[in-house]
Amino acid sequence: MFRRRTGASVAAAAVVAALVSGCGIRTTSVPVDAGAAPSRVPCRLSPSDVASASPEGTRAKVYLVCASQLVTVERPVDRSAAGDDPAAVARELLAEAQRAPSAGERRAGFTTAVPVGLRVAPTRDDDPAGTVRLSSQPEDLSAEALSQIVCTYAESETLARGGSVVLGGPGTYPPRGYLCTTQTKARPGDLVTTPDAAGLD
Repeated sequence: MFRRRTGASVAAAAVVAALVSGCGIRTTSVPVDAGAAPSRVPCRLSPSDVASASPEGTRAKVYLVCASQLVTVERPVDRSAAGDDPAAVARELLAEAQRAPSAGERRAGFTTAVPVGLRVAPTRDDDPAGTVRLSSQPEDLSAEALSQIVCTYAESETLARGGSVVLGGPGTYPPRGYLCTTQTKARPGDLVTTPDAAGLD
């Protein structure tokens, strides 16, 4: 009786091995890294979670972080965000980029890396037109925060010049031009700078 069971077990194991080899699957003792599991974060708001603009306001695209990428949300903003005053536009859009996501945005997986204490600082007489100076040096911000700001500003016709956004800080360093590319949105750490902000006039 014991021999019959042993023989049956061996036969079953042989069938399983044949099926595995027939499927082209090779067994291995080496761990295989198949990459990160697919994200289940939707990164998309439902229609009920999209806030409507007031009659006195408008809407603006703001870049937030979702699933390690930059994704836009549309938010109601003051009409100054669509005006001709670069400082007013920069302040309004910065406030939106650093504002904590709403409950609906959080459910969709959105976060922000822009620090709350960051402010728009006065420009200088020799700054290129359209320059936005921040209260911190842009390069001192995290890659995600800087990419959020650059891509949000790049959506504004008032702040984007030739596809570039010119940012400076409170120090003596000259402002630099930054580009928001498809690669930047996919990988916020890959922010592209232009060689010379002064040449963007």
